[in-house]
Amino acid sequence: MLTVDFSRFPLAPGDRVLDLGCGAGRHAFECYRRGARVVALDQNGEEIREVAKWFAAMKEAGEAPAGATATAMEGDALALPFPDESFDVVIISEVMEHIPDDKGVLAEMVRVLKPGGRIAVTVPRYGPEKVCWALSDAYHEVEGGHIRIYKADELLARMREAGLRPYGTHHAHALHSPYWWLKCAFGVDNDKALPVRAYHKLLVWDIMKKPLATRVAEQALNPLIGKSFVAYATKPHLPRAEAEADAT
Repeated sequence: MLTVDFSRFPLAPGDRVLDLGCGAGRHAFECYRRGARVVALDQNGEEIREVAKWFAAMKEAGEAPAGATATAMEGDALALPFPDESFDVVIISEVMEHIPDDKGVLAEMVRVLKPGGRIAVTVPRYGPEKVCWALSDAYHEVEGGHIRIYKADELLARMREAGLRPYGTHHAHALHSPYWWLKCAFGVDNDKALPVRAYHKLLVWDIMKKPLATRVAEQALNPLIGKSFVAYATKPHLPRAEAEADAT
């Protein structure tokens, strides 16, 4: 289940991609399939080991084209172990709401992104997330949980302050908002509640079968209750006068 829409976020074979806070690796896998040179980075060593196994399995199964590469590694988002301007593309999906120093993370992403490079940021959307927080303290008051809720304008302003130039936004995963509202209402750790189990079956069916009816319904509902807010931006090239000043 992808949150980044690659029709709005073009990826060319050979692009060097950083999936920052990759989690289970869903975006990293898609980039690998598209022929990119992917680095999937996360602070969770257990998840990184699983992602590495999946990369190996994809290579063995021939799922990635010739020239594509994939590396999974542990790392700190606030101290990325890469040189300046080393990636064409950076993706950070459902991560920034967990990190106290989100400005520091943005600064690191901009540092490692090449001028003219592209970045995709996804976070939980303000409205649906506020409902979850209202229904359940356990949803967010946990170690490593969500520490803030972004308004769209606030996130875009922070991206601009970091030196990025946003060029597009959208919402995603409307069908998942009611699932999380049910989880929060019945208990975030209570997977046995009948409404939660029934809705989860619906989501699994939707992900596996991709029926037209639910695709159309989600597209119609995304502007209203989309669970995620997605923003795309580029890192501008330095103006000529500024570049010359920096060189002297």
